[in-house]
Amino acid sequence: MHNFSFRTVPHIVFEAGASKRLARLAAPVLKDAKRLFFVTDKGVRNAGLIDNALAALKADGFDVFVFDEVVADPPEAVVLDAAAKASEFGAQAIIAFGGGSPMDTAKVVSLLAGGDQPLSEMYGVEQVRVAGLPSIMIPTTAGTGSEVTNVAVLTTGATSKRGIASGALYADMAILDPELTLGLPRHATAATGIDAMVHAIEAFTNKRSKNPVSDALALAALKKLQGGILTACDEPSNIEARGDMLLGAMLAGQAFSNSPVGAVHAMAYPLGGIFHVPHGLSNSVVLPPVLKFNAAAAEPLYAEMAAHMGLAASSAGLIAEMERIAEATGIERRLSQLGISHNDIPRMAEDVAANDRLLPNNPRELTYDDIVRLYEEIV
Repeated sequence: MHNFSFRTVPHIVFEAGASKRLARLAAPVLKDAKRLFFVTDKGVRNAGLIDNALAALKADGFDVFVFDEVVADPPEAVVLDAAAKASEFGAQAIIAFGGGSPMDTAKVVSLLAGGDQPLSEMYGVEQVRVAGLPSIMIPTTAGTGSEVTNVAVLTTGATSKRGIASGALYADMAILDPELTLGLPRHATAATGIDAMVHAIEAFTNKRSKNPVSDALALAALKKLQGGILTACDEPSNIEARGDMLLGAMLAGQAFSNSPVGAVHAMAYPLGGIFHVPHGLSNSVVLPPVLKFNAAAAEPLYAEMAAHMGLAASSAGLIAEMERIAEATGIERRLSQLGISHNDIPRMAEDVAANDRLLPNNPRELTYDDIVRLYEEIV
């Protein structure tokens, strides 16, 4: 018998147009809270995606502070600035509206504004000692799954990334509104969608925390995303495809939150931290060589996923399908297309080799030389 535990966000709403009814939907979480700290980025704000939600909240008598200074791969300084502003405002609840960066920022701000533990002591697994403010996550991309995960990844120092993994990071509610993703450009749609598929694949092959609930969620996520990504790219206003992607990303998020990711993410982090490549694209680019490397140790699991997706039941079938999706969407597939050269590989490989949070999850052990060789395959 395989023992395991599984946790997730306690309240999830999936509804087209849900963000327009935010005040009513959020009532069970907000309760008596009237001072809301809204975390987003300038791109989301300038696109007008938060306008309806803000209008509804203000009409219902909420006092809202909008923090829109979040940037990709959020640096500690931005998170600390947001937390200071939330405390000064007297925030009683946190609402995130955006992609993975605003949601990760909001989850950490909830802890910092709600308690007195320094950020430096939160990094790692279950190091958080404080309870956060009530929080609600509203994703505007279908990829990170951050709305239902217990993880936040921040940029520390100049380029390195560090993660916080703690049950205290689970939001109180996630609201999934496919309408918010209708304007997402083709490139971002593809990269974030493949990112979500990576979450499902790595959750399914985790050698330390694999469990039957995460397995079922990962398989369901792959099926939704496999069918949704290309349709959403080719028909950007197709609400059904957008909904499949958003739901698939959420299911994959639930899966990897309880059976964490491995070498693909470890190898993707330096691309974001050093070269500021968007996270979803980073994962997409490094996925093929890692899949091929892992096949020797994960063949039965890769075959099971491939069969579930209607493919030839083999690692080759899965790898070919992921490469087909990447090629069909037109996203970058080589490091050189991202401005990364052979000369950058040793530095990136050193960062990956030091990642003792994710590499132990991978089905096959990687050495420094393995990491260098995998990067060289896609340069």
